[in-house]
Amino acid sequence: MDAQEAGSAVRHGPGGEPHDAPAADVLPPAPEPDAEPRTGVAALSLRYQIAAALALAVVAITVCVHTGMVFLHVAPSNTVTKQHGQAIDDWIYPEFEQNWKLFAPNPLQQNIAVQARATVATADGRIRTTRWYDLSAEDGRAIDGNPLPSHTQQNALRRAWDFFVATHDAENRPVGLRGALSESYLRRTVELRLDREDAAGEGGVVERVQVRSRTTNVRPPKWSDERVSGRPTYRVLPWWRVPETREREDDR
Repeated sequence: MDAQEAGSAVRHGPGGEPHDAPAADVLPPAPEPDAEPRTGVAALSLRYQIAAALALAVVAITVCVHTGMVFLHVAPSNTVTKQHGQAIDDWIYPEFEQNWKLFAPNPLQQNIAVQARATVATADGRIRTTRWYDLSAEDGRAIDGNPLPSHTQQNALRRAWDFFVATHDAENRPVGLRGALSESYLRRTVELRLDREDAAGEGGVVERVQVRSRTTNVRPPKWSDERVSGRPTYRVLPWWRVPETREREDDR
């Protein structure tokens, strides 16, 4: 019997029945791959996973509530806004105010310029009234050619005037509880602008300020049959006295 036949006999045994190979020929089982390490929230303990889930739930609810409040604020008047208008206003004002309408956009068809003048006590004891300063025109010149104008350059004066108009009637009488706040805001904005223009002059003190708006209609396009007046209209506010604290600051 040659070597090949002998090997076959060893594997199958004398009677031809197969039997197990020697232990030296058996390969050990392959080790199982290690499980991937947990990351993110899954790596936290159960207690911290619950805390993270609660925090995410609070953030999601807050975002949904805020989105709903803004939607109701800009939406047309409806049953919800009539019943819960105060709650909506309390959420929106003053940080999230929106001055545009979602369903009824109305592009501005007028140019509104805010102008101001002052009465000044001069160094020699006289009282003089300054000319009207066109503050809106100065804002326009300041941002002309500036690709990245600041928010204050573009909107501080305009929002102060819009705030005043929204809280006062046609006779310049305050409507609601925010009337006095809007007057103070507009007056303070104008005072700062007149200081920038050096309206008081050397040794002078601004005692009173007066604000007015100059409104002109935007001309319709040439192809339109619409006719509008080109004459400006003015809304003149009463004189406002500058507080004594402001005068002391000027003196310093």
